[in-house]
Amino acid sequence: MFAKTARGDWLLFAIFTAVVLAAPILFAPIGAGYPDLLQKFAIYGLFAIGFNILFGLTGYLSFGHAAFLGVGSYATVWMFKLLSMNVLPAVVVSVVLAGLFALLIGYVSLRRSGIYFSILTLAFAEMSYKLAYSVLTPITNGETGLQVRNLAKAGVVNFQHGDLRILDRAFGVVEHGVPMSNLFGIKMSGWPGFYFCAAALIIGFFIAMRISRSSFGMMLRAIKSNQNRLNYTGVNTRPYLLAAFVISGMYAGMAGALLAVTDPLAGAERMQWTASGEVVLMTIMGGAGTLLGPVLGASVIKYFENIFSAINENVLHQVFSWLPQGVQDVVVSILSLFVGEGWHLTLGLLFMLIVIFLPGGLMEGLGRIVSLFKRGKAASDAAQNGQEA
Repeated sequence: MFAKTARGDWLLFAIFTAVVLAAPILFAPIGAGYPDLLQKFAIYGLFAIGFNILFGLTGYLSFGHAAFLGVGSYATVWMFKLLSMNVLPAVVVSVVLAGLFALLIGYVSLRRSGIYFSILTLAFAEMSYKLAYSVLTPITNGETGLQVRNLAKAGVVNFQHGDLRILDRAFGVVEHGVPMSNLFGIKMSGWPGFYFCAAALIIGFFIAMRISRSSFGMMLRAIKSNQNRLNYTGVNTRPYLLAAFVISGMYAGMAGALLAVTDPLAGAERMQWTASGEVVLMTIMGGAGTLLGPVLGASVIKYFENIFSAINENVLHQVFSWLPQGVQDVVVSILSLFVGEGWHLTLGLLFMLIVIFLPGGLMEGLGRIVSLFKRGKAASDAAQNGQEA
């Protein structure tokens, strides 16, 4: 199924891996070199990579991928409660359950295409959100959210006062204070949590790269190019679409699991339509159909969310304290619309500019910059050769 990975792909993968692992150093100058934010870069980058397998390769736009993100989070917390605070069983089960849920939704939604497919996925996501918020309260704990507790007393299966955690109890794991997710004793908070998420991102990127270069990926691109022509030639495209939908859902489930790994809590808000819209923005902003674009788009959006949203009027007054008081008040009142709670306005303007001037996303912009350097180098070489002649 997988085509042989070209030398260029190996180079791309090596550079990507190096950048991800060195992120704490590389992003420190822009105020993003701390573990909590870098974890979000990795988690939502993985989410966007998976979404790109569906949207970027097939052209099928799903507005319901947040449902799989929520399923991954809930499944992870339940595995923490039932089995162990070790993250490996939780992550594996979460990815499998998200894939099965995606299989169910995809089987129904892919009976339609275009806007009808998008609306169906949105309807399923909203239905999942409402179920998690109210109807399935015994499983999801409703608006309060699902969280882990200390071990229940031996022989007592009562989740109101504690969790069961069969594996931890069997191996004699002793708890001290609030239960924390761990990888064989290494707590998944701070830098260990980031590097666990980074490892998942690197693996997810490699799998997506292999899928993109495989015959399966070529078939997905053919579907995006002209699905009707494939149908006329007798090719049944639905199994390929369903496979892409399930793989994409499993990526989302993995991202949801990592959210619960770094913060053992699951809430219904992760299933809201806004979360599905966010991953669409990430993919389009970075460059749909590219390998690096979704990760780049996710990083930009999460950077804006965490950095720009933290800027308030007091900070602006300090920055522009050198201005006369009247002018300072005017400048702060205008800029405050674009930061703090209004950071979405800045993101919206940035998204509009990218869509208008860079339809291919940020990756198109990087490509133009590289082309300019190549043309400049070629012109310089030609001039030098002319002088030598």
